[in-house]
Amino acid sequence: MTRTHHPSPRFQLRLVADREIVVGPGKIELLEAIQRHGSIAAACREMGLSYKKAWQLLDTMNRHLAASVVDTVTGGTRRGGATLTAQGRALVDDYRRLMADLDDNPHGQALMNRLAPPRAVDTDDSQAEAPAADADSD
Repeated sequence: MTRTHHPSPRFQLRLVADREIVVGPGKIELLEAIQRHGSIAAACREMGLSYKKAWQLLDTMNRHLAASVVDTVTGGTRRGGATLTAQGRALVDDYRRLMADLDDNPHGQALMNRLAPPRAVDTDDSQAEAPAADADSD
């Protein structure tokens, strides 16, 4: 069976320092989920991410950025939670604005226009390579 493959090209922006991804799409999605839910655990459930992995991603950001991105309150009688700090909110806003600027930039559009046209893909080929998932690595 053959179908037409229509790729959805998009830019992915990452900020790298000391060979570590400090900010990328997965980390921004994590911060947005924490902001929505007020909880790291709830954000993890939404994203299908382990709690340990979320803390590793947050730790990477906190080690490289000028200020922490998340404030946490320990549970107990007053139920715990998490909120984004001013640094965390600004980081999400800056990232989203930069991505919007990149999508609207004529040079970005010129790069997108250089992509090959959609091609037919044989769906019976079970050996076809899928793009590597990297949501948790950034």
